Amino acid sequence: MGKLRAYRFSMFLLIAILLGVIIGLLFGEKATVLKPFGDIFINLLFMIVVPLVFFSIASSVASMESLKRLGKIMGSMMLVFIATGIIAAIIMLIAVTIYPPGAEVSVQIVSPETTEDLSFAEQLVNTFTVPDFMNLLSRSNMLALILFAVLIGLGTGLTGEAGKPFARFLISGSEVFMKVIKLVMYYAPIGLMAYFATLIGDFGAALLGDYAKAIILYYPVAILYFLIGFTLYAFIAGGKVGVIKFWQNILTPAVTALGTGSSFATLPVNLTAAKQIGVPKDIRETVLPLGATIHMDGSCLSAILKIAFVFGVFNMDFTGFSTFVTAIGVALLSGIVMSGIPGGGFIGEMLIVTLYGLPVQALPMISAIGVVVDPPATMVNATGDTVASMIVTRTIEGKDWIQQEVD
Repeated sequence: MGKLRAYRFSMFLLIAILLGVIIGLLFGEKATVLKPFGDIFINLLFMIVVPLVFFSIASSVASMESLKRLGKIMGSMMLVFIATGIIAAIIMLIAVTIYPPGAEVSVQIVSPETTEDLSFAEQLVNTFTVPDFMNLLSRSNMLALILFAVLIGLGTGLTGEAGKPFARFLISGSEVFMKVIKLVMYYAPIGLMAYFATLIGDFGAALLGDYAKAIILYYPVAILYFLIGFTLYAFIAGGKVGVIKFWQNILTPAVTALGTGSSFATLPVNLTAAKQIGVPKDIRETVLPLGATIHMDGSCLSAILKIAFVFGVFNMDFTGFSTFVTAIGVALLSGIVMSGIPGGGFIGEMLIVTLYGLPVQALPMISAIGVVVDPPATMVNATGDTVASMIVTRTIEGKDWIQQEVD
């Protein structure tokens, strides 16, 4: 019952989506009368996303000043986080290329009548910067907002004592907007039910087959990544002994992650597992707490799935090297900004929608996938932090670190 209680909100969302599907099937186009209720939910989320992303990223960066003495650990940790996230994204890219989701139904995107062709250099400038501060307040400039938030966080941390009041303001702002998101999420069951009633009413039952295909694809890929990928990472970190010690200690965190649906709730048992494996105290107490926020291989897997799904549904071309590289970058970004928000990562999903310039209707489409794949994604996210701490230890302490612990 405790485990069911942990997934209570996700179950409410699933029930609401199922009710919306049933209403759409029963009433067809008449179900579109519910569309305003779905639009309210989408607009509320996008109304909050700009200040939420700014405060959460700026406060996280500003709080890192206490970890200056662990610069080497932080550098190795970020390299490991990025590398494993890219590997996870590439694996799912291969899977969605072989078994593409979202291809049976085509929803047309309304494009502007005239578009301006820009050079690569101009696109780069427009992606990461804006000519005026006020432009940062638009969700269409999300990457520029992220860069601005990182700079504000760095400036706050480097200011020292004088910057501490502002750091507390950033942390307070982050907490406030997390609470606002939580309040908005109380309306999520109604909003998602209304949206899916409208969606199925417009496009019929064929869309359900695409959802089934996407979900069926995710579970085996996530489980194989957990079993094979983490075994390989443990071997890189500590050889055969590393693999043995990893699997001797990781099952409790894995079950806890499945039972609670939270990387943060899994953190205490993850710290215990890392200690029993032999990861030094300063490394495990740096890598694991930060990993619970910004290291999410399971979310990278699901982000690629969501991108491929929405590309298929909106009849967009999901092929080519540049498209794949962009998808990997978006997956990493959406994983980094994911946090313990009820409902399973709406912020990452909003980033996918905004960075690709997709219509707002794409958000609830991919959010439904996020709700269903949340349990295995959380398991991969949380346990991936432990094996990442092993690789960081291998980088910092040398290849014989685990033998020294055994001896």
